[in-house]
Amino acid sequence: MPKQKDSLCEERNFDALFNAHYETARNYIYYRCGSLQQAEDIVQDSFVKMWKRCADIILKTARSFLFTICNNALRNEFDHQKVVLKHEATLIKEDRDDESPDFILEVEDFRKKLENAIANLSDKEREVFLLSRIDKKSYKEIAEITNISVKAVERRMSNAFINLRTALGTHLKF
Repeated sequence: MPKQKDSLCEERNFDALFNAHYETARNYIYYRCGSLQQAEDIVQDSFVKMWKRCADIILKTARSFLFTICNNALRNEFDHQKVVLKHEATLIKEDRDDESPDFILEVEDFRKKLENAIANLSDKEREVFLLSRIDKKSYKEIAEITNISVKAVERRMSNAFINLRTALGTHLKF
């Protein structure tokens, strides 16, 4: 493996890439798959693949390549993950006593409604919404991560807001 000054094979360059993009890549994959552990595994495996192929990767395009590898790995696991999530959903049932305060029930109902509303968003809307609201990414950063225009990000956010307001009630502000 030849090591050049501006090569990804240079340990300091690889470390800089890892430190700069690990968390963003992990959160991006997490928002798409819903499992933090799976997201961490995918991103870590992606960095391992990049290290093994570092001589073939241009340093300037390494960030883009990282997200491509992560997306491809997620696609490969997505069908399996759907089965796992469906199975877990049937096994997890919360047993609540009648003694629980009304507030706890209301909070739990709202949490379920919110989770369902977010889950019912299209993949593209959910991805953009979570990157913006949870990861606090700007529309420009989201556009770069998802390889779409800022206008497309704005349109997806607008549609996500409309769908969430419809599902949760029009009195909510995002």
